[in-house]
Parts: sequence; C-alpha cells; structure tokens
Amino acid sequence: MKRLFAVLALLGAVGVSAPAWAEEKPAAPAATSVVAPAAAPAAAPAAEAAAPAAAAPVANKGDNAWLMTSAALVILMSIPGLALFYGGLVRSKNMLSVLMQVFVTFSLISVFWVVYGYSVAFTEGGGFFGVLDKVFLKGITVDSVAATFTKGVVVSELAYVVFQGAFAAITCALIVGAFAERAKFAAILVFMVAWFTFSYLPMAHMVWYWAGPDAYVDAAAGDAATKTAGFLFQKGALDFAGGTVVHINAAMAGLVGALVMGKRIGYGRESMAPHSLTFTMIGASLLWFGWFGFNAGSALEASGAAALAMVNTWVATACAAMSWMLAEWALKGKPSMLGAASGAVAGLVAITPAAGFVGVVGAIVIGLLAGVICLWGVNGLKRMIGADDSLDVFGVHGVGGMLGAILTGVFADPALGGTGVYDYVLNKVGDFDMKAQIISQLWGVGTVIVWSGVVSLVAFKLVDLVIGLRVPEEEEREGLDITSHGETAYHY
Repeated sequence: MKRLFAVLALLGAVGVSAPAWAEEKPAAPAATSVVAPAAAPAAAPAAEAAAPAAAAPVANKGDNAWLMTSAALVILMSIPGLALFYGGLVRSKNMLSVLMQVFVTFSLISVFWVVYGYSVAFTEGGGFFGVLDKVFLKGITVDSVAATFTKGVVVSELAYVVFQGAFAAITCALIVGAFAERAKFAAILVFMVAWFTFSYLPMAHMVWYWAGPDAYVDAAAGDAATKTAGFLFQKGALDFAGGTVVHINAAMAGLVGALVMGKRIGYGRESMAPHSLTFTMIGASLLWFGWFGFNAGSALEASGAAALAMVNTWVATACAAMSWMLAEWALKGKPSMLGAASGAVAGLVAITPAAGFVGVVGAIVIGLLAGVICLWGVNGLKRMIGADDSLDVFGVHGVGGMLGAILTGVFADPALGGTGVYDYVLNKVGDFDMKAQIISQLWGVGTVIVWSGVVSLVAFKLVDLVIGLRVPEEEEREGLDITSHGETAYHY
C-alpha cells in the first residue's frame, strides 16, 4: 500500500505549465463560456476616463440553480446510477467490487479535479493543456463568475467547477466496466489518476476551452481569441456535452485495458450472465434521469437551448431503446430487458455531442441508428476485435459516441432542423457548411482515438510493471468481493 500511495502522490503532483491567465469554458464551440468580461474601449479622453466603470456582470440566480441541479444529477448518474448498472451486469461474486470501483473512482477523481484538474482543463495555456494558476481553486471566490453561451450572461464559477468535475469523475468511472471481474483495485486507482491527468484533462481543454463569447467583439478580436482556444475548438469540432471528451475517450481506455489485461478465466466457455437485470434496469433508469443534467445542463443557462437538449435527450434515448429491442427481437426471437436497457444507454451516448445542436427529427434519427449500430458493436464488432470488454464499454460508448459526433455535423444544419453554428462576431447564426463541419467532427473523433489510445496503453503498461494489473487466478475464480475487499454484496 505504501507503494500505491507514493505513486498516487507522484501522479497527483504532475502538472503542465504555460503562460497566461484565463477563465472557464463550458461545453461546445458554437456556444460555450468563459470568465471573460466584455472588452474595454481602446482609448478614452481624459474626461471620459473619469466616468464610472461598467458594473461587473452578476450571476443569474435561475441559471445558477439550474447548473447546480444539473451537477447533482450528473453525480447521481455515477453513484448510484452507473454503479448499479454495471453491478447488475457482473456475476454476484463481483457485485461489490464493481460498486467499490465506481464509488471510489468517483471520489478519487473529484479530489484531483479540485487539486489541479480544473486548472489544467479550464485556464488559458496552449492548445492541449491549461496552466496551474487555479490549483486548489486558488482565486475562485463566491463572487467569481464564468460566462455562458450568451454575451454578458454569467454563472457562479464554483457552480461551473462542480458541474465539470462531475463530468470528469463519471468519465473515469465508465472505464472500469471494460475490465470488470479481473483487475486489481490498487492498479485501477493508479491508472485512473494517470489517465485523468494525461487524457481526460487535455481532451477537455482541446474541445471545451475558449475565450468566451464576450471576447468576440469584432473580427480581429475574434481571431485573436480563437487562437487561445483548445486545439479541437480551433478546428471547429462541436461537442455539446461530451461525445468525444467523455464517451469515446473512456471507451478507448476501456478497450485498451481489456486487450492488455486479457480475457477473464473461462470467457467463452463458462456462463458469465448478468446476476441481476433488476439492478441493471434501475441503474439504466437513473442514468437516463441524470443525463438530463448531463446534456441540458451543458447549455449552462435555464434557456430554450437547455429545453432543446432535454427534449432531444428524452426522445433519442427512447428511440434507441426501441430500435435495439426490436432488432434483437427480430434476430433472436425474443425481446430482452438487457437489450432495452443497453439501447437506452446507447441512445444517451449518441445524442450527447448533438443534444443542443440538432432538431428533434435529427435526435430521432440519431437514436434509431444508435440502437441498431451499437447492437452490432457489442456483437459483431466485439467478435472482430476479440477483446473481452466485460460490460461492452467500447461497443456502446465508443461506437455510440463516434456515431453521435459525426452525425452532429449533419443534423446541426439549420436546413435539417439544427441550430447551426453561432457567429459571435456577427451575433447571428452563420452560414453552415456540412462538409466542412463533418471534417471538423472527424478531427475530434480521430484525435481522441489516438490520444486516449496512446495514453491508455502507456499508463496500463507502467501500472502493470509497478503494481500488476490482474488479480491471481485463484482470486479471480473466488470472486473479487471477498478476495479484494473482504466483503460480499449478499448474505443469503
């Protein structure tokens, strides 16, 4: 254990530095936010210089209330939502271990988010990392504000901190499903800190960091502001609530982990059926409920954009649950609870990057496609890859995230009912170029696949050298509840 804590402390101290100070940004290029006040006039006569300064923007209480409620909903998605969803899918001898992995991962990442994660993700630095100006939330007070997607409209920065922190925590927790039932608990924790630091934080910065709408006062100022944004923001990639940052990012880590660790003992020969589809259904339902905070909360305002994201999240999920179930029914002769629940999660994943950018018809199409394509992802594609992705993290979150990210570039088109991309210099929706936007989306998908894949492979290999990734065979056969934690989920 001493070695574990030493490694954790070392990884937690890792930071990246670059010049400059900046504020926060939310979740999408066409509409995001920062703590930047409106630009001041270039010069003023002496008489005007004595005029009182413009009042600093004050957070709207309604927007604050919605953002804090959304943060709580995202936390609910992890604990207990994701924990129960995953727990029901494993064998009973490993139920408690999965609950423990999700619960402690959420707690661990929440701490490191406050220590340095928020600063690295949401301050101005380079195209890939921020700086360490806000470690331990230094300088953030009850009066600090973060901009929204509307010029001059702000929310409390502390509310933004917890909202984005909940995103970071659930992203890391998603990964554990790919190598459930065989990984060492200590190895998981060390890997999570390394991956959070070198994959989640730079991806969040690349996609969601920008100077905020108030910086775009004219074309020259807009060009200058864009140059300070994250790499993928500059490429024009749209990701309203985390298709690339959360889902593809976590799915790549899970897939690499499953391949590096190898298959579970008895995989393909012994029954590994879910021990409680009741828990899985409850978990999926809590995920659906909490996802309204995940997607609609990413509007950062209690606005029509939030309402659009909420409706899209509702209907796309329902469509995916139905399309997965019906396709499975046609193929296997019976509709299953597991299929309906998995389809719902696939729909939630696929609509996430598109939620605030597409119209309702676009959401319906994305949901229907997600159910069928992710069903193939957890069956045909999984066999092609040959990995024992225990709870189909890649098949659902990876495939669904890629589908949603690419289709965002199609259905964001105003001609197809989408919102288009807002031009903050002209203060109106700009002309939409579908081909260019799809290319931007592919930049996002390709970057996260490579970035997360490489970081994950290096991190898993290093952790394997220091701690070892898998439990011994006899412990795996007995179950991780007793052998790793000295407890069991059930006492019959």
